[in-house]
Amino acid sequence: MMIEDTGYEPGDEDLSHLEDEAPDTTEQTASYTELPDPLYRLRADPYNESYYASCVSPLEPGTKVVAPTRYGKDICTVLGIVKAPGFVRVDDIARIERIATPEDEARRALDVEKERKAFTLCQEKIKSHNLPMKLVFAHYLFEEPKVLFFFTADSRVDFRNLVKDLVAVFKMRIELRQIGVRDEARVVGGCGVCGRVLCCHGVTDKLVPVSIKMAKDQNLSLNSLKISGPCGRLLCCLAYEYGFYREARRSMPNEGARISYDGTTFRVIEVNVPAGRLRLSGEDGRYLDANASRFVQKDNRWVLLEEELEQEE
Repeated sequence: MMIEDTGYEPGDEDLSHLEDEAPDTTEQTASYTELPDPLYRLRADPYNESYYASCVSPLEPGTKVVAPTRYGKDICTVLGIVKAPGFVRVDDIARIERIATPEDEARRALDVEKERKAFTLCQEKIKSHNLPMKLVFAHYLFEEPKVLFFFTADSRVDFRNLVKDLVAVFKMRIELRQIGVRDEARVVGGCGVCGRVLCCHGVTDKLVPVSIKMAKDQNLSLNSLKISGPCGRLLCCLAYEYGFYREARRSMPNEGARISYDGTTFRVIEVNVPAGRLRLSGEDGRYLDANASRFVQKDNRWVLLEEELEQEE
């Protein structure tokens, strides 16, 4: 995710540090650690077994804790323990400082109310300056006098005068950060075409790149209305089973492959990866339905073994 820090404090003289270029929203990757509460997700160290052993009682999902984030300390929500983490970067691991106290949660509740007012005020300022930008949300940091405003825009925006006005009102550090449309959907949330909450909002902890090749390999319709989310980008769920399809296709011929069998040349016309079966059409008009395990490679060519075949005239 391309995000530009445009922080400004009273007394700063150099206000020319705007973004160098508009954000690329075609394929963006970001983790929940790049956005504050309520979308900040904690990932406990999966390799530190002594950490779990030292805990008097494991933290239950939904527990509020205080932990360092990209922007400073904040109240975060524990989603659970990652039991099969796979590859985890050191930067993806957040270490919990302490469990949030009732006083911390009460302070956070007050900040939420202030965020609503800050959001409304910033919207009014944006409108008064006639800036081509859409405000997504505002956030007060937990232990630092700073307000973060996240927005989307189609191109670079000169909002230096807007920042000055906000500083004059809030009397604290102001940061405006530009995010992509996929991150906007992750913050706002909503309902997907499947009828469930958006994956980027309530399931995944990281936005992964999604390409049209993933839809093709899974034999999905290439209708943009069916494979795009509310953000206008490809569905995040296209990446869920892509690895399985990619590995499974290595052990079976692709569509269009020609295979000699029973004195006739057959062509693969359909590959059903989940079922592990292939359908072939012969030059003599016959059709074959074969299990993928019956295809082997010999001398860099696919060969069909003479077992478990269903023929259709």
